[in-house]
Amino acid sequence: MRFGLFFFANGDDPDEQYRLLLEAAAFADAEGFSAVWTPERHFHPFGAPFPNPAVTGAAVAAATRRISVRAGSVVLPLHDPLRVAEEWAVVDRISGGRAEIALASGWNPQDFVLAPERFAAAKAELRKGLDEVRRLWAGEEVDRPGPGGATHRIRTYPTPAGGGLPLWITAAGSPDTYAFAGETGAGVLTHLLGQSLEQLEDNLAGYADALAVHGHEPERERVAVMVHTHLGPDREQALARAREPLLAYMRSSLSLFGLNTAPGGADASPEAMEELLELAYRDFSRERCLLGSVEDALPLVESLAEIGVDEIACLIDFGVGTDAVLESLRTLAELRRRSEHL
Repeated sequence: MRFGLFFFANGDDPDEQYRLLLEAAAFADAEGFSAVWTPERHFHPFGAPFPNPAVTGAAVAAATRRISVRAGSVVLPLHDPLRVAEEWAVVDRISGGRAEIALASGWNPQDFVLAPERFAAAKAELRKGLDEVRRLWAGEEVDRPGPGGATHRIRTYPTPAGGGLPLWITAAGSPDTYAFAGETGAGVLTHLLGQSLEQLEDNLAGYADALAVHGHEPERERVAVMVHTHLGPDREQALARAREPLLAYMRSSLSLFGLNTAPGGADASPEAMEELLELAYRDFSRERCLLGSVEDALPLVESLAEIGVDEIACLIDFGVGTDAVLESLRTLAELRRRSEHL
């Protein structure tokens, strides 16, 4: 099993967020972790330090030497693929060929103020844009209209250092998204927020089938799962540090857990919401997070390995303080070493 670090930014201080990003990336680079993932977030305090993963990726690239530098994710319908190809070629050059991108279709209408005309057909735009980004990274040209209606053949620069671009597709729980990743020969970046391990196993079986049907070799199968993570040598202290930040994180994402309505469909009362949130926290924190000690974390790592996951993208910045997170990385490194055989 490989381990990466995933950043989502659930903090109030951007300066602390960037300190955590760079110091944690340097630690992960030195300790043999596989990747650093940074997201694309817009127009909301939640995730505010991360509007462009190419910018944060370039910073990580300059501060590291070995680790993969990944977008988790580029919301491709919000952008012209020309710009995505250009920006990530810069990251690839700075990193010496370590850039990789997870692509997503997007879901938040507010984000699409950047490209309102593409919202209705976001999935089709993702498919079209993915093909163009790959072609541009391969040195091919694409057609674009210019002033006066003239068509231009465009090739992007700089050329990437690493040749072909390793791509991932960001998936939640839809089997169609996993099948799309398999069709295109991309990896899968997913999470456990809205799906059980059993559902994930089924989705990964569909992904593997789609890879085979479309003629992709078995080694193209790559699966990374984002998992909320906070470990420490003192189990009780680690659990206590994670509890309130994780509850706050879940409270801000109630719709992902189906907790925003009562069983009859009406708005739930505040008391009922808190009760449901507590029940969801118990289930989620025990079965779908890496919290507490190494021994606490190993069963989930083993379960993920058994269903075909080969990388855990550890979401470490869900609200625990910067220094406590940096301290916890030493225990996470121990978990990584103990899981190398999986």
